[in-house]
Amino acid sequence: MPKPDIYLSVVVPAYNESGRLPNTLRRFNEYLLKQGYGYEIVVVNDGSKDATADIVRSMEREIKNLRLIDRKKNYGKGYTVMEGMLASYGKIRLFADADNATDISHFEKMRPFFDKNYAVVICSRDSKDVSGAKQAVAQPRWKRLLGNMGNLYIQWMAVRGIWDTQCGFKAFRDFAAENIFKRLKTYRWAFDVEILALARELNYKIGIIPADWKNDPNTRVSFMSYFKTLWEVYKIKKNMKKLSWQTHQNDEIA
Repeated sequence: MPKPDIYLSVVVPAYNESGRLPNTLRRFNEYLLKQGYGYEIVVVNDGSKDATADIVRSMEREIKNLRLIDRKKNYGKGYTVMEGMLASYGKIRLFADADNATDISHFEKMRPFFDKNYAVVICSRDSKDVSGAKQAVAQPRWKRLLGNMGNLYIQWMAVRGIWDTQCGFKAFRDFAAENIFKRLKTYRWAFDVEILALARELNYKIGIIPADWKNDPNTRVSFMSYFKTLWEVYKIKKNMKKLSWQTHQNDEIA
């Protein structure tokens, strides 16, 4: 069966998102209907305990090109994004959070980078990455402090030169999505760090656009999640060293 002609796949990881998801899907639909390219919206249910899956099914007639991947077991956001990316058909594959904190219209700023043969384009909320990045509603002070400290650690360990690795709005060419996500080993909060480290290891050009980001007070990132992320980054560092060694050995053999 031939693949459908789809330019953009929007992958939405969802865990207990019955409250926020309907408005987000309607906003995606409103924006994408105005575009002149083929698209799909792929919601991946990460073993939700609420009515997330039922709500997506109930909206399939209302929302054009909506598709649900319904997994009953919770594996984490990284695994969920990976599952959606590898099951998508788009020439460009974007993952976006269910709260639409980075509005779907940001994709318009990404397209010029893809036209210039960038393989990966990300959003940043930090003006040190790109001029114009901002947070319309600032995070609580403790989150900003932990985030800044954590980012210095992330840069030291895994991804130098990128100040915001965690913004949940990242897009990939189809070949880059497949090559990166099939190698992913981090299935929870630090997966963003690993996909950027993998992109660097695979020599993909990474473009950065500014985010006009609106913090959702109902975010599920807890205080302890920051420390779990730092531990995952340590493991990513070890994995990347192993991958780099394997790549070097393969190059020598070739």
